[in-house]
Amino acid sequence: MRQLTYYAGTSLDGYIAGPDGQFDFFPFEGDLAAAILAEYPETIPAQGRGPLGIEGAANQGFDTVLMGRATYEPGLAVGVTSPYPHLNQYVFSRTLDPLDPDVEIVSTDPVTFVRDLKRQDGTGIWLCGGANLAGQLLGEIDQLIIKRYPVVIGSGIPLFRAPFLPARFTLTDSRVFNTGATITTYATHQK
Repeated sequence: MRQLTYYAGTSLDGYIAGPDGQFDFFPFEGDLAAAILAEYPETIPAQGRGPLGIEGAANQGFDTVLMGRATYEPGLAVGVTSPYPHLNQYVFSRTLDPLDPDVEIVSTDPVTFVRDLKRQDGTGIWLCGGANLAGQLLGEIDQLIIKRYPVVIGSGIPLFRAPFLPARFTLTDSRVFNTGATITTYATHQK
């Protein structure tokens, strides 16, 4: 069965974006950038792959990406309708119309959809964001990979937006980079 991984970057105070969706304060540099490019090249949007020298890089762990509407919209604002053409792309929205044949808009229940997706052939499923979708899929997440950047922003969009219901995860790996950032990996505690 395929695994759902929530791979996301956060500030030290647990925000994946600023109050208006800003994320340009997360530095992409040094040894952290090198690790991301080597280990997670498929998480780099198409428009950044060429300039970063990974245009033809093979997917390392994911063949599918899931996005909420708010995660997908910043690309739309600059004319990008298919940010990850090298992956199967699904955007969860009840209001968005299809804009690109390579991106499937899903208006059904995310939990049911993901359970079905996990039973299909393929490799890993990357939950790209955002907080509302992650909150709805919390019980389906098999692994968390959190890039924590050494910045505090004070307020914004949290890693999860969900009702209070503690879910335990087990630490499986933690790395500290010279940039001061970390990548911490957790597996679900029990299913």
